[in-house]
Amino acid sequence: MSHPTPTELNLHRESRVLDVTFDDGSTFSLPCEYLRVYSPSAEVQGHTSDQAVLQVGKESVNIDRIDPVGNYAVILHFDDEHNTGIYSWETLYRLGSNYEELWADYLTRLEQAGHTRKPSS
Repeated sequence: MSHPTPTELNLHRESRVLDVTFDDGSTFSLPCEYLRVYSPSAEVQGHTSDQAVLQVGKESVNIDRIDPVGNYAVILHFDDEHNTGIYSWETLYRLGSNYEELWADYLTRLEQAGHTRKPSS
């Protein structure tokens, strides 16, 4: 079974949203903050689930550059200098397909840790 492959990536710098369209017709609008807090990097996810680091203060983060990694992924270079996550097509599709659930989970974890999101500038 093959996984969907992006046919288009469009970064909207002003609104800080990455639109990703896949070859199965799915299109996702993924906020840069969301992509940053769910970075697949070990720095964010840890090497095991109990090592994950809650990302805070990323409301205004943007993407400076997108670099391809072979024909299976991209590296997103964020303006807070984070660039160690390799976003495979499968990861982008999962983040898009599960946006509502994952974003709600992030907000819950923020609240439980005593943090609140500040309005982005």
